[in-house]
Amino acid sequence: MTTKVRYQAPALTKGLEILELLAASSVPLTMSDVSTALGRSVSEIFRMLQVLEAHRYIARGDDGYRLTNRLFALSMGQPPVRDLVSTALPVMRTLARQTGQSCHLVVVSGAEMVAIAGVEAPGLSGFAVRVGYRRPLHRSASGRILLAFQPEDTRAAMLDEVRATGDTIDDAALATQLAAILAAGGGTSPSPLLNGITDLSVPILSFGAARAALTVPFVDGPGSLVPIAQTQDVLRAAAATIAAALDPALGDLAGTAETA
Repeated sequence: MTTKVRYQAPALTKGLEILELLAASSVPLTMSDVSTALGRSVSEIFRMLQVLEAHRYIARGDDGYRLTNRLFALSMGQPPVRDLVSTALPVMRTLARQTGQSCHLVVVSGAEMVAIAGVEAPGLSGFAVRVGYRRPLHRSASGRILLAFQPEDTRAAMLDEVRATGDTIDDAALATQLAAILAAGGGTSPSPLLNGITDLSVPILSFGAARAALTVPFVDGPGSLVPIAQTQDVLRAAAATIAAALDPALGDLAGTAETA
């Protein structure tokens, strides 16, 4: 049954439609693209694009309009996210120094995971994921951690959001992956984007569910201070430290689960 909206705000609706469309697009969109996709006239779209650009929610380039990080910055100012990032960053810096690897922190954002904090590898070179980077939940090591460590009903709702975007899910394969992640207490998988990188990811737990995922894109080579197995140990300890700092009682439970 569809819930009827009591009040209408046509201009706000159009603005939200544009933001959602640009957020879902992997490439910039022209005014004509937006008009066609939303089934609205160019004159309607023109006015809305001008307002959204003036307020810095979108930016215009030679190839079209794209979403800026303004919405992301606003969400980062919320107390739960701000506390998570401020607590995690000192631990992440120590993790990077101890391993010679970069690391990043991700949370759920609709049908995707989004990186909300990152620390680059020490030294002159390394690989790092930028803050604001997004991927569908089931298509990244971090996202699968966020899916695996959830109650069944929560996980089902998260996957429904992914399906609503039109993305496909191999349910049997994903179920096997998530079961293995749960059994291991974390995930290890080759990077889906770059050769030679192994994504190591573990949950930051709260009441047994993943509040966030902490990930090291492990690069083997001269810059690596410790081998991959030891990096995994340091990563797990870092996640437990962050959980304990956020809630000492829950952190103790997470640490116990890691050593069980």
